[in-house]
Amino acid sequence: MNGQPEPQPIVFVIDDDSALREALSSLFRSVGLQAKAFASTSEFLQMNLPEAPTCLVLDVRLPGLSGLDFQSELAKANIDIPIVFMTGHGDIPMTVRAMKAGAVEFLPKPFRDQDMLDAVQAGLDRDRSRRKNASDAAKLKATYDTLTAREQEVMRLVTAGLMNKQIAGKLGVSEITVKVHRGNAMRKMGAKSLAELVRMADALGVRRTMS
Repeated sequence: MNGQPEPQPIVFVIDDDSALREALSSLFRSVGLQAKAFASTSEFLQMNLPEAPTCLVLDVRLPGLSGLDFQSELAKANIDIPIVFMTGHGDIPMTVRAMKAGAVEFLPKPFRDQDMLDAVQAGLDRDRSRRKNASDAAKLKATYDTLTAREQEVMRLVTAGLMNKQIAGKLGVSEITVKVHRGNAMRKMGAKSLAELVRMADALGVRRTMS
């Protein structure tokens, strides 16, 4: 860890039933989670999403846009937030559609408090992982950008499986020069082995495939 405390997770609730909104907010706060409740999807969309692990508890039946349609709208807008659906009118096709589109859970009302807390925790864990992966990818890209153009080229060729001698012939430089660039690339990327460098190149999407 870099010493930075993780931002406090937040659970959003969208339901047009004010009593249920209040009950869920109290439930989440009772286990130390922040909770923000909204009566409609349009209310929710007026807010900027925080830089913290989040999960959305969403009623399937809402005035205007249904919860399932709202799930589709969020996906189209590249808003990646784990969703726990709840419904008093659940049916199998609805559940299948929600889960196929990436919902964490589909809870029929009335649900047990513990089932809701477990589902929300799973959603927060999923969002935490996604954020960490995105952060790691950004750091890897920033490190790769510190390489010179020639070091990047050598890294792409090395991770494609070419020997130093082949790379030298391809680039029109000496084998010693290739070794220097290869060593620099390994050091700057923090790769302890060629296998690790290959994994990094794959993650960056820069590894060449040689025919």
